[in-house]
Amino acid sequence: MKKTVQFSTFSIVTTIVSFAIIIGLGIYLLDKGETVAAYVDFAIVIFLSMAALFYAPLGLTLTDTTLEINRSLRIKTLPLKDIEFIKLCPPSMGALRICGSGGYLGYWGWFSERDLGKYFAYYGKASDCFLVTLKDGRKYMLGCKDAPEMVSAIQSKL
Repeated sequence: MKKTVQFSTFSIVTTIVSFAIIIGLGIYLLDKGETVAAYVDFAIVIFLSMAALFYAPLGLTLTDTTLEINRSLRIKTLPLKDIEFIKLCPPSMGALRICGSGGYLGYWGWFSERDLGKYFAYYGKASDCFLVTLKDGRKYMLGCKDAPEMVSAIQSKL
């Protein structure tokens, strides 16, 4: 089973606006003759783009033995035998972003919540989320279209 990640309107707008502002600032700085500042600005664009390509979620794939988190440059694999618990669980508005993206090409990175503790997130829209807890204590907040169907499919394979 394969499901894609659907990005929220906030995430789409955040991505477009922030990218436009950073590129616009770099062009403005070049126009004013501030080449060093412009190069620093363009380096920030490259860094943000590479981080997003490495971590931003595109979809989830469920095989007979693994749950795969599809990203642009890598696929993160979670063996089903390592999953202890899975439940539908959208993140709360009080989630604290430790390190990651709060909307730029989705939500990805380390987050912390009072009720859930620390987890790594890969999702595009909060209403499409579920929490996967591994036997070693690691937690992943994942999201995809039709999350309840994905959760029930994973539970049936556990």
